[in-house]
Amino acid sequence: MTGLENEINRRRTFAIISHPDAGKTTLTEKLLLYGGAIQLAGSVKGKATARHAVSDWMELEKQRGISITSSVMQFEYRGYCINILDTPGHQDFSEDTYRTLMAADSAVMVIDAAKGIEPQTRKLFKICAMRKIPIFTFINKLDREARSPFDLLEELEHEFGIGTYPMNWPIGCGQDFKGVYDRKEEKILAFHEFHRGQDKISAVTCNLDDKETLDGLIGQKLRVSLQEDIELVDGAGYDYDLDAIQCGALSPVFFGSALNNFGVEPFLNWFLEMTVSPLPRVSKGNVIDPFNPAFSAFVFKIQANMNKAHRDRIAFMRICSGKFVREKEYYHVQSGKTLRLPQPQQLMASDRSVIDEAYAGDIIGVFDPGLFSIGDTICESGMALQYDGIPSFAPEHFAAVERIDTMKRKQFEKGILQIAQEGAIQIFHEPYSGFEEVIVGVVGVLQFEVLEYRLRTEYGVEIRRRDLPYEMIRWITSEKTVPSDLNVTSDTKWVQDYKGNNLLLFTAQWCVDWALQKNTGLSLAEFNSQE
Repeated sequence: MTGLENEINRRRTFAIISHPDAGKTTLTEKLLLYGGAIQLAGSVKGKATARHAVSDWMELEKQRGISITSSVMQFEYRGYCINILDTPGHQDFSEDTYRTLMAADSAVMVIDAAKGIEPQTRKLFKICAMRKIPIFTFINKLDREARSPFDLLEELEHEFGIGTYPMNWPIGCGQDFKGVYDRKEEKILAFHEFHRGQDKISAVTCNLDDKETLDGLIGQKLRVSLQEDIELVDGAGYDYDLDAIQCGALSPVFFGSALNNFGVEPFLNWFLEMTVSPLPRVSKGNVIDPFNPAFSAFVFKIQANMNKAHRDRIAFMRICSGKFVREKEYYHVQSGKTLRLPQPQQLMASDRSVIDEAYAGDIIGVFDPGLFSIGDTICESGMALQYDGIPSFAPEHFAAVERIDTMKRKQFEKGILQIAQEGAIQIFHEPYSGFEEVIVGVVGVLQFEVLEYRLRTEYGVEIRRRDLPYEMIRWITSEKTVPSDLNVTSDTKWVQDYKGNNLLLFTAQWCVDWALQKNTGLSLAEFNSQE
């Protein structure tokens, strides 16, 4: 095996997804703790003086106790180079999560043991299933009262249409939680409250038929229950099948408590053993092998002002093939330009370190002078390559935004454009109206709060916001349509995005139907096909 093949083979790039408050960011931090990437896990919630999650780097995230934007973290563990993509759980930021999942090779789905599958979990799973990437399930918060593990597994199988294979089995829950039984190792991992924040848990090798030893460990009642449960799981459950796991048809399930550090290390060890190295990608219908020595990558995220000391824009790139080398010239497909990617960086949330090389599977950040857009392809010069673009979600909420201080026109324009280019918001304006008033479209209303916060703190601009009654937007895709000549309802508005595409804003579905019926040849699309 060559050096290049070895480096790519040891990469593991995965996203962590969940509904809000299932414990996703806490699990992320504990994985970093085991990898030696951090020395002390932060508290995701709490007082202003408390420690905060490493992955939640934005000040508003620390105030609200939620993840607002995706974070990238890389660390080494047991010979693997691990890239974690921590995603927002809140549905208002689902577009950022969707783009981030496009850069992952597998996903870890965190589920609250008391609540089971929640709406956002369901939505994110569909994206993973669409790409057929491996999905690993971590059922969290077993140290609290929880639903029956059989009910949780049945819900997973019914809701998602995949098989499940419990890698371990919980012994009680809440105050009676004694630990888990590792089915493959035939060990009991004992739970103790004092393990909170520590990195080792005690394991006792035991035979399920050894009543005396088990009674001493967990008590007779839980021993009988465990023996019956394992007999039922072994007899009626799915068989372990690594091929099915790696194509997304079977999800390995782990039970534990991320807050108490219980079950995190066994999960990480098993996960690395079962998950896949970087997957092939498709360009113009052709499959691109990650072991192809020629470098190629695509931009899946852009973020401005991550670090107050830098005040720059970072383009996040997923390397799809080959090896990246600092100072080498690469080809930017969309602009047709050859350029060097200055200051390539390895990321640990908002912390950065300049690197000289990176490999397929890695996520790197490069300085963006305003050239890149989400979905862009970067590759070796001379390669006829272009990865599929990442479509925009149609916004569902709209507001008119204007600056309060008329002297801050430049700051307002710069801020609103940069945040739009990141994909956090979409901006529109009435033709010929300029930037005096901008129409902002978002997937979730919390994004308005983020916009106001970021314009104020990063660009020094206070804004006035006026909510608009529109509920849907459509891109005009028919080339011969003249928007100003359209026969539409009085509450339908013609707007343009910052790239000059023509769109229509509607207050209801019947207005969309009216426009299509009254205008021969008019064609409308829910997604921007030009992304």
